[in-house]
Amino acid sequence: MKLSCAFSILSIVASASAFTPTSTSNTRGKTALSMSGVTRNPNFAKLQGGYLFPEIGRRRNAYLEENPDMADRIISLGIGDTTQPIPEHILNGLVSSAKKLGTKEGYSGYGAEQGMGDLRAKIADKLYGGIIKDSEVFISDGAKCDIMRVQQVFGPGVTTAVQDPSYPVYVDTSVMMGQTGEINPETSQFDNIVYMPCNAENDFFPDIDNIPRSDIIYFCSPNNPTGAAATKEQLEKLVKVCKERGSILVFDAAYAPFIRSEGVPKSIFEIDGAREVAMECNSFSKYAGFTGVRLGWTVVPDELTFSDGTKVRDDFNRVMSTAFNGASNIVQGGGIACLDDEGLAEIDVLINYYLENAKLLKEAMESIGYSVYGGSDAPYVFVKLPDGKKSWDVFSEMLEKAQVVTIPGAGFGPGGEGYLRLSAFAPRETVIEACERLKKAMA
Repeated sequence: MKLSCAFSILSIVASASAFTPTSTSNTRGKTALSMSGVTRNPNFAKLQGGYLFPEIGRRRNAYLEENPDMADRIISLGIGDTTQPIPEHILNGLVSSAKKLGTKEGYSGYGAEQGMGDLRAKIADKLYGGIIKDSEVFISDGAKCDIMRVQQVFGPGVTTAVQDPSYPVYVDTSVMMGQTGEINPETSQFDNIVYMPCNAENDFFPDIDNIPRSDIIYFCSPNNPTGAAATKEQLEKLVKVCKERGSILVFDAAYAPFIRSEGVPKSIFEIDGAREVAMECNSFSKYAGFTGVRLGWTVVPDELTFSDGTKVRDDFNRVMSTAFNGASNIVQGGGIACLDDEGLAEIDVLINYYLENAKLLKEAMESIGYSVYGGSDAPYVFVKLPDGKKSWDVFSEMLEKAQVVTIPGAGFGPGGEGYLRLSAFAPRETVIEACERLKKAMA
C-alpha cells in the first residue's frame, strides 16, 4: 500500500513537471490558463475612469509623492465626511447596544431585514411627524447602498433622469445595471439617461416641463453638489410632472437636517400627492456623524405601484429580505438614541457647527470675487469659476498653491464644469486656516 501511494504521488509530480513552462510560448499558455472563462459584465466597461472620490485621493497622493514636505499642510474640503466626534447621548446608545450582546438577556442575533420596530416607529414619528407609516420604513446600512438596491428593483429596462450636476452614484449605478448605452464623447453623457441641467441660470432647478419623460427621476435636495434646497413650489411641480408622466421619483434627502429656511420641505412627503409617485432615501451619516457607523433608511409608501398594480414596497422588501440581513443591532441602538430628545438636541449642535463652517467658506470665496451658491441650507458651497476656467485645473491650482483639496464640479457630471464644490465637514480651525490660505493664494 505504501509503495502504491508513493508511486501515485511520484506520478502526479512527474505529470505536473511536464507542464512547467520553460519557454515564452509556455508562459503565454500559463497566462491564458490563469484567466477564467467568464465574460466580463460589459456595463462595467462603460464606466468612465474611477469613482470620483477615490480619484481625488489618487491626485492628492500623487501631489504628495512629488511634494512630501507638504504632507502636514494638506487641508481637505473635498469628500463630505464628517469630522466631529459622535455626541455623548448617541454614543451611549451605541455602547449600550454593544454591551447587551454580552449578556444572556440582552443578546440578539438576526433581526428583521426591514429593521427594528422601535427604530422604524421612531423615524416615522420624530422625523416625519406621522405623515408616513412605520411599516413603510426600511432600515439599511446607508442611503448609498439603498440607491443600488433601488436600481435592483427597477432593473435594466427603465430610463433614468438625473440632475446635472449630481451625486455620481445615480449615474454609475444606472450604468452598472445596464440601463444606459455608451457614453457620448461629445457631450460626456450616457445615452438613455436624461440629464436635467441645474445651474445658476435656472436657480439649480431643472426646466422639468421641457425635459423628456423618463421612468425614474433621481432628485437630491438639499443637493449634492450644488447646495440648493428645492422650495415647496418647485417640489409640487416635480410631483405634478411625475404624476402626469407616470414616472417614479427617487428623492434623496440625506442632507435634510441642514435645512434652516422657513417653508423649505425636508421630505418629499410634505408635498400633496407624493405618496403616489415617490420614495425617499435618507441616512444618519450627516445627522449624527454616522459616516463610518453606517445606518440609513428608505421610505416606500403603500400607494406607490408599478404599471401592473404591484406595490413597489413589496419588491423592495424582497430585495432587502434576499440580499440583506438587516443593519447591525448595535448601530440601530445608536439610531434609536439619535431620535431621543437628547439625541436630537445633540444633532442640532452638530448641524449648526457645520453650517457655520459653510458660512465661513462662502464668505471667504465671495471675498476673493467668486459667485458662490449653497452653504445656507446645505453643508456644501458651490463656487462658480471665471469663464473659461476648467474645474480640474482650478482643483490642481488650489492644491498646489494653498494645499487645499476641493472637488471639481466636472466630477459630478458635465453640468458641473466651471464650478468647484467645497465641503464644510472639516474641523472649524481647519476651515478658518483654509479660508486664509485661499484668500492669499487665489485673490
